[in-house]
Amino acid sequence: MKILIADDTSTMRSLLLSGLTRIGYEVEVATSGDHAWSMLQRADAPEIAILDWMMPEMTGVEVCQKLRERADGRYVYVILLTGMDGVNDQEAGLNAGADDYMTKPFKPAELAARLRNGERILALQRELLAAQLEIRAAEDRDSLTRLPNRRVMRACLERAHLKALQGRQSLGVILLDIDQLQQINDLDGEVAGDMILQQVAARLTESIRPEDRVGRFGGGQFLIVVPASNMYETVMLAERIRKSLGDAPIRSMGKAIPVSASFGVSAALVEPDQASPSWIGACHRALKRAKAAGGNRVYLAAYESQTAMLNEKHVGAAVETSFIPASEKSHGAL
Repeated sequence: MKILIADDTSTMRSLLLSGLTRIGYEVEVATSGDHAWSMLQRADAPEIAILDWMMPEMTGVEVCQKLRERADGRYVYVILLTGMDGVNDQEAGLNAGADDYMTKPFKPAELAARLRNGERILALQRELLAAQLEIRAAEDRDSLTRLPNRRVMRACLERAHLKALQGRQSLGVILLDIDQLQQINDLDGEVAGDMILQQVAARLTESIRPEDRVGRFGGGQFLIVVPASNMYETVMLAERIRKSLGDAPIRSMGKAIPVSASFGVSAALVEPDQASPSWIGACHRALKRAKAAGGNRVYLAAYESQTAMLNEKHVGAAVETSFIPASEKSHGAL
């Protein structure tokens, strides 16, 4: 473990350097408070700092205060080592955020023991931070598919919508729903249904670009946010995914289960008067019509002019367009 020692006295620096090196620490040396503060800004800065109180430019207490005030960066365990041994001095040092306080002259064995205590505290803190990250990640993930959950995907769509608006770009959104999932659960059991959800999630992840995001939206539904993607590109992505799902049955408990999905697509240039939830609403309407038409197909929520443009590209019989009436346009269908 690396330790920073900061002291403006060369004799004390040499004493600390030789003693700490001898017991196995990697030591870095600062000759002033400013020097110490600069070194502690590095990404690979030492996790423990032994600071003299009285130093030129910036005192050890001031360095400690700045460490505790910063919002990011790794925690630094601070030991103040000083000749100021009054009760008020110790209180001031600890109130500044120091973890420990020792007076000069110090006993090497005592300093070593206090450093070991600091290492234990840092280890516990790392474990706590790791646990917090795991909890935060679990809150953001669907427990079955491990994909981002509905809340995260709504936030992702909001960010993509804002970025597209600022950059005057198109945005594509795909909402798909596995066909007959409840029937599969009833006939083959929930284990088979869970396996299908997991395998569909894996195939969706493999089918999208690195900049796209996919997440589980609830039940058998998945949402895909496709930045900088126009109407034709988004529909073609949905169609490729539809075919890939249907081409290979999913095996569960020795049985091959055919899988298909219905798709609702919304894609257009983002306009200032549109809100991100309107894209999901348009996808829902297109998906509902795809389901009503028998499933296993892609429906696009499109204005009449967009429908004509798409038909000119001859995208294929499986891709159908769903014209949004004027009453739905007013709700920001696209």
